[in-house]
Amino acid sequence: MTDLERLCIDAVRVLSMDAVQKANCGHPGTPMALAPLGYSVFTKHLTHNPGNPAWTNRDRFVLSVGHASMLIYSLLHLSGYDVSLEDIKDFRQLGSRTPGHPEVGHTAGVETTTGPLGQGVANSVGMAMAERWLADRFNRPGHEIVDHHTIVFCSDGDLMEGISHEAAAIAGHQKLGKLIWIFDDNEITIEGSTNLASSTDQGARFAAYGWHVVTVEDGNDLAAIDAAIEAGKAEDQRPTLVVLKTQIAWGAPTKAGTAGSHGAPLGEGEIAGAKAFYNYPSQEPFFVPEEARAEWWKVAERGAAAEASWNVRFEAYRGAFPAEADEYERMMAGDLPEGWDADLPELTEADATRNSSGKVLNALAARIPELIGGSADLGGSNKTDIQEGGSLLAKNPGGRVVHFGVREHAMGAILNGMALHGGVRPFGGTFLIFSDYMRPAVRLAALMKVPATYVWTHDSIGLGEDGPTHQPVEQLMTLRMVPNLMDLRPADPAETAVLWAEALRRTDGPAFLSLTRQKVPALERAGAPAGEAVHGAYILEEANADVPKVVLLASGSEVQFAVEARARLEEEGVPTRVVSMPSWFLFERQSAAYRDTVLGPDSAVRVSVEAGVTFGWQHWLGRRGRAVGIDEFGASAPAEELYRHFGITTEAVVDAVQEALSS
Repeated sequence: MTDLERLCIDAVRVLSMDAVQKANCGHPGTPMALAPLGYSVFTKHLTHNPGNPAWTNRDRFVLSVGHASMLIYSLLHLSGYDVSLEDIKDFRQLGSRTPGHPEVGHTAGVETTTGPLGQGVANSVGMAMAERWLADRFNRPGHEIVDHHTIVFCSDGDLMEGISHEAAAIAGHQKLGKLIWIFDDNEITIEGSTNLASSTDQGARFAAYGWHVVTVEDGNDLAAIDAAIEAGKAEDQRPTLVVLKTQIAWGAPTKAGTAGSHGAPLGEGEIAGAKAFYNYPSQEPFFVPEEARAEWWKVAERGAAAEASWNVRFEAYRGAFPAEADEYERMMAGDLPEGWDADLPELTEADATRNSSGKVLNALAARIPELIGGSADLGGSNKTDIQEGGSLLAKNPGGRVVHFGVREHAMGAILNGMALHGGVRPFGGTFLIFSDYMRPAVRLAALMKVPATYVWTHDSIGLGEDGPTHQPVEQLMTLRMVPNLMDLRPADPAETAVLWAEALRRTDGPAFLSLTRQKVPALERAGAPAGEAVHGAYILEEANADVPKVVLLASGSEVQFAVEARARLEEEGVPTRVVSMPSWFLFERQSAAYRDTVLGPDSAVRVSVEAGVTFGWQHWLGRRGRAVGIDEFGASAPAEELYRHFGITTEAVVDAVQEALSS
């Protein structure tokens, strides 16, 4: 290591220590330990352009160990990204571009939101899969326009989390040769030594997954770090795990190698001692020597040259393959092809909405080549197979059906990585009950505004004999509580087609389809067409009077009971309106005037009908409302018996109305 290299590395350590100290919170130890690795990757191994963080053929860098955020902020600042020294000094403050954990879309150069451990490594698998899929689709001999790596820094915590096991197994099976994880093996977690909780041989574990494993014994050995990364890049048939032995807070007089440096400021005395240990030229906070800045700024110069060279190659590609070049740019921009939603199937027969979803998905896939995905080993049940798509495997990298195996959590995070990479529109399916296994990744998708689509079937007690372990009761309502997550629960086949298209129109967050196993009737539509479902709620059947006395609100498979109840109530002279309400998310975004029109007058009795918990429906029901639902777990029996047993019937709806009217 040269003196200049050491100075550049120590600048990262100093910025990280000082920022955490000024904020009086944060994690200084890991940035100090990984500064040599960060320097090596950003200056020698990462193909990126700080002047254009959105360059499509850049390498993707993921700091999965997101609590060490000052590492990436220091690297971004020094290498020329739009992260100023004032941003560094503003670490963890309200509105700053340097929040406590990295957030995509908030800070230039951050590829994904990390912090919940294990999410970043799993995202990276999706990024690598998207890169390989696009390369297979677009590259031609002599014209390799998609050719980049995904490099990840991860920690003991990342590898302890169960999601890392799921994601690493998929990556090894898929033979993702352009994926490199670098494991900070410092043997420290918040509580102390990793020996308190783990004795796993991570190298052996990853070798068993089919990974290429390299060990570097000294985290300060730049030559060994460089050689390990180059070995990873040379291995094109297996993902690579670099096991990097480091000492947390290297250089700190008393806290180096201890848990005390993990999640708290070092203290001014400890920082002064570390700077003295480094023989750093100044004790001034946030000081970066000019010679170090000049060296770091060469990253921006090299990055601009790399992108300029690629632009020349891309124009040559455009000259040889103009249609493919246009399609590549369209896909990477996130635009769907012209006419993608034309000729959706007209579904007019009674059917399970999962079956209707499968038909719609295949019609959409025929027009949207970048629509790829699969399910957690439930393709036949979720109806998520693209019939002519082929399986996406190492031997068939251009396939469109992803086999995630029984790995819901990794599936969710991999979908996020695919969407974040760009160029594909990912979807994934499982039973609605197992959305619980995906929940952390789904929440992050909503937070990151990732356009992933979830196909969640078997969405109520209507799935029948599998019993309460598989029958979702509270899931639908708790998912509605997630900010920026679009809920779509179609009432019949026609609504299913409309809402699938609505899910794909969304570019600023995820959407889920809640679908039935059991057959539901195709609703008669004398009034509003199924297309009105895009408003989230609409008047399906109007009362036989100028003003309804009763308004029945229902979603999904329970709309049929509301329709039948209306017929009985109208026969009894009770003017009754039926509102199909497939999406609270969409309905909330309509004007107040529209919502008031649909919900009817405050004087009306409103009754909700849904085979799930009644909690939450009070938001729509008003002062005279009643909720027909299930506030207990299900049971094992045929679906028809369960609906009768739990009181989700036409009779129950009529009784609820009559009780409200008489009170």
